[in-house]
Order: sequence, then C-alpha cells, then structure tokens
Amino acid sequence: VQLQASGGGLVQPGGSLRLSCLASGSSGSINYMGWYHQAPGNQRELVASILKNGITSYSDSVKGRFTISRDNRKHTVYLQMNSLKPEDTSVYYCIARTPYRDYWGQGTQVTVSS
Repeated sequence: VQLQASGGGLVQPGGSLRLSCLASGSSGSINYMGWYHQAPGNQRELVASILKNGITSYSDSVKGRFTISRDNRKHTVYLQMNSLKPEDTSVYYCIARTPYRDYWGQGTQVTVSS
C-alpha cells in the first residue's frame, strides 16, 4: 500500500483546509484509515479515524471542527478542517491499517497563522 497525502498549506485562523490521502497498491485490504499530527518536539497523535464501515472517531481537540470521510471507490480519505486555530499547526500524516501492518504517507504541513 502506498499513500499520497496532499492539501496542506498556510491558512489564517478561522479558515479551512481539506487534506486528501490517496491509497494505491493493495488498498482493498485496508480496514482503517486516519490522520495523525505531529508538532515539533511532540509525539504523533491521532486526529481522526474512519473504519471501512464508515464509523468515525475524533480527538477531543477537533470534534465539531474537523470531519473525516472516505471515498472507497476512489481509495481516498479526506480530512475537512474548519475553524482552524494556531494550535492546529502541525505536520499531518495519513495512516492506513491492514490486517498485517500499518502504512504511513508522507507528512503534509498545515500552518495556521495570521
């Protein structure tokens, strides 16, 4: 499985961004996808996840602001980020989980600043 993340950038506080993560290869074996973030000096933390059946989960810090979704036909997971705050600034990583192992995409930088 290969993951290609995109959609990061610079946005003002209160703005929005949408991250995308395209899965290729043996993507049919993926049963879980999600987004983590990692700020400098911090551990990588879960932001949101979605199971193959569509059940979602969010960290408390993003509930009500971020929405994770997936298009199984396009093998893509999205993270819609609204009402962005400076503390959301981080590198965001896409993860895909199969019964055998986890796969990580390259990070995409999100910077929230005026």
